Amino acid sequence: MSTLSFLLEGLRNIGTTGTITRSGTALCRAAIDRIDFTTARTIVELGAGDGVITEHILQRLHPEGRVIAFEVSEDLCDDMRAIGDPRLVVAQDSAEYIRTYLDQIGAEWADHIVSAIPFAALPQDLGERIVTAARDNLRTGGCYNQVHYSLKTKSYYERAFGRVDARRVYLNLPPAWVLYCRK
Repeated sequence: MSTLSFLLEGLRNIGTTGTITRSGTALCRAAIDRIDFTTARTIVELGAGDGVITEHILQRLHPEGRVIAFEVSEDLCDDMRAIGDPRLVVAQDSAEYIRTYLDQIGAEWADHIVSAIPFAALPQDLGERIVTAARDNLRTGGCYNQVHYSLKTKSYYERAFGRVDARRVYLNLPPAWVLYCRK
């Protein structure tokens, strides 16, 4: 997807995209920080957008690994499908249905979860259901990394995971946060 196309999608659907700009390289790298790519075989991405973070994951993922990328926008899902990697499963669905898609690929757990869902734009009960589903379907020792533009919903992750480490990524437009949690 071009920068202009992403801008237009962001303006049309800011509540689901959460931003009008694509994640920059520094933010993509921070979003996948703390993932052990030597052992990870199943990575779930929530709010995958047009796949900019997805591509960073796929570059480092084991050849036998799988990425389940959740996105509700049909246009953005089409962009992800265009990536053309057979390890990528595009789930045009709500992220609260993680279990359904893990079952479809025969995975007991997600090894790691990366999320860029704009929780501040969602109803609180839906946001908390998604975070709870992520925690419940994450293997013990797995990480949950959340991209945010504010710390407004940090309490969701504290309730679900306990300790939350926050890192500010200034080399992104706009500057962002990545919250790191471990199960």
